[in-house]
Amino acid sequence: MQLVERLRPLTRWPATPFEWLRLAAAVLVVLVALPYLLTPLYLVGRPVSTPMLARWLTRMPVERSWVPIADIDPDLVKAVIAAEDGRFCQHWGIDFAELRDALEDGLDDARGASTLSQQTAKNLFLWSGRSYVRKVLEAPLAMWLDLVLGKRRLMEIYLNIAEWGPNGQFGAEAAARHAFGKPADSLTRHQAALLAATLPNPVKRNAAKPGRGLQRLAGLYVRRARQAVAGCVLDARR
Repeated sequence: MQLVERLRPLTRWPATPFEWLRLAAAVLVVLVALPYLLTPLYLVGRPVSTPMLARWLTRMPVERSWVPIADIDPDLVKAVIAAEDGRFCQHWGIDFAELRDALEDGLDDARGASTLSQQTAKNLFLWSGRSYVRKVLEAPLAMWLDLVLGKRRLMEIYLNIAEWGPNGQFGAEAAARHAFGKPADSLTRHQAALLAATLPNPVKRNAAKPGRGLQRLAGLYVRRARQAVAGCVLDARR
């Protein structure tokens, strides 16, 4: 009986506004800290993204076959860097030069100045859509991912969780098979650039049937990719 009396205060609902506020603050701290605690676990394993989880919960199809970065065509790695984050190999999670330029062009552009590290942080732990709250949470988390995981592992995770097709295709392997009927290690340079060009909007952009705009982007990324990984060691942790 005495034990029950001692446990009762621990199991009751908060009774005052202050207690509710304290509970909400504790929950918020746990939610903010959780991604930082989980990140070291992602040095191994096959992480999934929040969009993948959302589709599973709503019983929508998800197509993803995890492949190590060694089994992904190097041209795709270079094309993704050229398309999404040209200074991926130089920054530490946040490209402050790109962010400064975006801020000078306007806040809406700044929202879109995301590095691959930031996109990985969003895909693993946060939510999609434009939100300043998400950006505030995303920035330090991106630097933490970059520090803990290193460039090679971070790129490997990104290439396996990025949404890459209109019907729940996630990752490079599903993208390559959906668009070209071949595995991700057998792409031509132009096919790799086409896949990279679809990343901003994989629902509307079709690498299998590219229009003129997508073809122009792919050509640009083919040229840029030649310098995309200059000075970047993707076969070892930085």
